[in-house]
Amino acid sequence: MAYIGRFGQSEEYRREELIRVIEHSVEKLTLQELEALYYDMSTKNYINDQY
Repeated sequence: MAYIGRFGQSEEYRREELIRVIEHSVEKLTLQELEALYYDMSTKNYINDQY
């Protein structure tokens, strides 16, 4: 059971690390690149515009 707990923590850490890398990369995109990314993600249902 202890192994599962540690695995969950490392998985959460990896998730947070990936989010930081993606956020940093997105901040550097141009408006056209952001629009293209938005379109691609929305057509794949990764984005839900209903807040």
